[in-house]
Amino acid sequence: MTREEKSQVIETLTAQLSDNANIYLADISGLDAGSTTNLRRACFKAGIQLAVVKNTLLKKAMDSSDKDFGELTEILKGNTSLMFSETGNAPAKVIKEFRRKSDKPLLKGAYIQESIYVGDNQLDNLVDLKSKDELVGEIIGLLQSPAKNVISALKSGGNTIAGLVKTLSEREG
Repeated sequence: MTREEKSQVIETLTAQLSDNANIYLADISGLDAGSTTNLRRACFKAGIQLAVVKNTLLKKAMDSSDKDFGELTEILKGNTSLMFSETGNAPAKVIKEFRRKSDKPLLKGAYIQESIYVGDNQLDNLVDLKSKDELVGEIIGLLQSPAKNVISALKSGGNTIAGLVKTLSEREG
């Protein structure tokens, strides 16, 4: 690879790192061609972009990026694959599902909305992360719940009050 090609790859990686808020680093070494193809298909179906990168080029791209990747630059050893996703927990779910049949891919680390996760032991935490849409849905549900309670209380109270008024007016008459 010439210097021009390397600088082109670094620029592309830097742009990808800047454009994506959810970045996973995984180790897929040891997967045969069929398993790698299956992993790529699973990623494609989940809307995840998967790319194998050279550690030195990725480190340079991380250094030149405007984001602070902290400890992630230190784990760039061995085989590294990048996973980009719109949803923070999608790559973790794909990795966990894929590992039911295989011991790979291993999670090296992740950068999720400015939070850094290092190590394969973080996989379950990342699977449990809620996406932005899930959080918005929960908030809307929580906000609607008290309003529904007030409305139902008013409706039932209104019927009760009307019933009481009617009963009292009938007694007087």
